[in-house]
Amino acid sequence: MNSEQITLYVILGIFVLIYLRKVLVTRSLNNYSAAEAKQRVKSGSIMLDVRTAAERKAVSIPSSVHIPVHEISSRIKELEKFRGKEIICYCASGSRSVSAALKLKKAGFTAGNLKGGISSWNFSK
Repeated sequence: MNSEQITLYVILGIFVLIYLRKVLVTRSLNNYSAAEAKQRVKSGSIMLDVRTAAERKAVSIPSSVHIPVHEISSRIKELEKFRGKEIICYCASGSRSVSAALKLKKAGFTAGNLKGGISSWNFSK
């Protein structure tokens, strides 16, 4: 095996480890379907919209709280009143909300993620 092959295998190995870490960390969250999240909200969970203001202006889940994902760390104190409740994060597709939920979990909150994002939410009564 030459040095170029070794370098390629090392780089490939790093990518695999990064991917596995992400999968394991994501699995540590509660990932809810829209139906499950609606039931959780009925039981007292809070929906947290982590999308941009422009995205929220177009459509949002009624009674949800809005803090864009890039502002979570600086605005975490606003969520203290929900410390005893589960906070279910959502975004457009479910990607940014995983990051937000992990930040909340790291800060000691009970956090979950809406699988599929707001597009999975059925707005009919």
